[in-house]
Amino acid sequence: MGDPISSSSQVSDESVSGDSGELVSGNSDESVSGDSEESVSGGSDELASKSSDELVVNVNSHTGEPETGFDPLLGWGCGHVNFEPLIQSTLFKSADDGSIINDLATNYSVSSDGKNWTVYIRDDVRFTDGENLTAEDVAFTFNTAIGSNSELDMSNLEKATAINNTAVEFKLKEPQSSFIWRLRYVGIVPEHAYKKETYGSNPIGSGPYKLVEWDKGQQAILELNENYYGKKPYFKKITMLFLDKDTALAAVKSGDVDIAEIEISHANQTVDGYKLVSLPAARAQGLSFPMQNNTGKKSLQGDTIGNNVTADIAIRKALNIGIDRKALLEGVIYGKGAVEYTGVDQRNFGNPEAKVNDSNPEEAKKILENAGWKDTDGDGIREKNGTKAEFKLYYSASDQTRQALSVAVSEQAKELGIKIDLVGASWDEIYANQYSSAVLYAYSSIDTFNLYQQYHSKEADDTYRNPGLYNNSVVDGYLETALKSTDQDQATKYWKLAAYDGNTGFGPAGDATWLWLVTIDYLYMADETLDMGTPQRNAGADVLGNIYEWKRVDTASPTSK
Repeated sequence: MGDPISSSSQVSDESVSGDSGELVSGNSDESVSGDSEESVSGGSDELASKSSDELVVNVNSHTGEPETGFDPLLGWGCGHVNFEPLIQSTLFKSADDGSIINDLATNYSVSSDGKNWTVYIRDDVRFTDGENLTAEDVAFTFNTAIGSNSELDMSNLEKATAINNTAVEFKLKEPQSSFIWRLRYVGIVPEHAYKKETYGSNPIGSGPYKLVEWDKGQQAILELNENYYGKKPYFKKITMLFLDKDTALAAVKSGDVDIAEIEISHANQTVDGYKLVSLPAARAQGLSFPMQNNTGKKSLQGDTIGNNVTADIAIRKALNIGIDRKALLEGVIYGKGAVEYTGVDQRNFGNPEAKVNDSNPEEAKKILENAGWKDTDGDGIREKNGTKAEFKLYYSASDQTRQALSVAVSEQAKELGIKIDLVGASWDEIYANQYSSAVLYAYSSIDTFNLYQQYHSKEADDTYRNPGLYNNSVVDGYLETALKSTDQDQATKYWKLAAYDGNTGFGPAGDATWLWLVTIDYLYMADETLDMGTPQRNAGADVLGNIYEWKRVDTASPTSK
C-alpha cells in the first residue's frame, strides 16, 4: 500500500500498479478475449502500418493493469485516479473546467432531508450486446457495489431502487452532499450479464469503447463502440500497454507509443518527434503534524500518540510562513506543478483566505521567539522548557521525489532553528509512527468527503485519515454542515469555512495542521501529431478523460519522426 487512498478519489502514486520500477506481473501469453495474436507493443515496424486513428498509450496512473479486470465494481476506472472507465458509462462526468455534468443522467434532485437522491437517466442507451440500459441496471450496479470493494465506499448507501425505466432513487443512511461523487465515478454494468467472476475479463458496457483483447501482463485493446450515444471519439482503436514508467520512456525513445506517462525526474528530457505535456492534478504533497502532546496515550494498535514539538502551533505556523515553497517547486520538481498551502488550493472548494504569505524566515523566527523557542546553548536548535525544536519526518523510502522534498524542507527548517530528522521507511512503518511524527503524504483530494475524513476529529484508529488527530469543534461543525447540505453551493461555503473562517480552521492561516508544500503535475511524452484537446482541469491523472476531444493533426507515420 502506498500513500493514503480514500474510497473514492483521494489517491496516491503507489496505489495504482506498484512501484515505478516494478513491471506488472502476469502471463503475457494469455489472451483473454478476441483472437488477435499480434502485440502492438513490439517494434516500430509494427507501428509503421498503424492507422492514424489508432492510439497506443502507456499512461501508468490511468491504465495500470487492473488485477481483477475491467470491472468498475472491483476498482477499474473508479478507485484510483481516473474517473473515465471508457468501457462503461457513468451517471455523471467532468467538464473541461472540472465541474460535474450529466452523462447517463439527465437531471437529479435531493430530498429536503438530504437522504433521498433521485437521478433521471437517458432512454436511448444500449449496452454493447444490444440490450437497453435502464434504471434497473443503475440500481443493480450500486446495490452490488455496497460492500463489494472498499475503494467504492458505498457504506452510506442503504439501497438503490428503480422507480421506472428512467429514474432511480438512492436512499442514504445519512445526508451526504459528497454523494454526487459516488454517482460520478461508478461505471454502470448490465444486470443481465454481470457475473463477478468473469465480467472483468469480458466486460459489457455502454461507454465509448469496448474491450476486444486483453493479453495479461502486456496490453489491452479497445475498439470504438459504434453505438455509443455520446460524442464519438476520433480514435477507433486504443492499445493500452502495461509498462512501468522507465520502460515506457524507452518505448517513447523507440517511437513505439503515442503517449506515455514519465517520471518527474525526466522533466528535462527531450525526444525527437515528441512533446512534453505537463498536466495539473492538484496532487498535493505536504507534511502532516501530530497535533496532540505526548501524554503516554497509545493508538488501538499500541502506537505512540503525540509530539510535544509539533503540538505547539508556533512551530507549525513558523514552518508554514518561513518555508520557501517556490524554491521547492523550482529546485525539486523542475517547476512542473504549483506551490500549495491548503491541500486543495486548486479546487473550487479551496479557500484562498486560508493561505499565508510564505518565504519569510524573519517573521517565522519572531513567531518562535515570542512563543519561547530560543537557542540558548548556541547549537543552532531552538528549545523551550528543556525541549528541543526537533522532530522526525517519515517519507516513503521508495520515492526519490519525496526524499528530495524532505531533504529540502529540513534544510530550510534548519535556518529557522528547527531540526527535522529524516526517516525513509516502508508504509507499514510510516503508519505506525504517523501519530507521533510528521509524515510526507501526497493527496489528490477531488471528492469533498475527503475533507471531512481528513480534518474531522476522530479516535486513533490507525488509519491514515486525519493522521495528526486534529480536533477542533468549530471545524467539526463546518464539516458536518457541509456534508449534510442538500445544495452543492451551500456545501462549498462550509467546506471553505472549515479551512478558515477568519479566526480558526485547518488551513495555515488557522491552526496550520499541515505544512503543504507543492502540487506535482503529471508528465507525459506525447507524439507531436497528437492533439489532446482541452484536458479536464486539475485531472492530469485522468488524461484519457477527454478522449472525445483527441485527434491526430498529422497523419504521417509515427516512424517518420
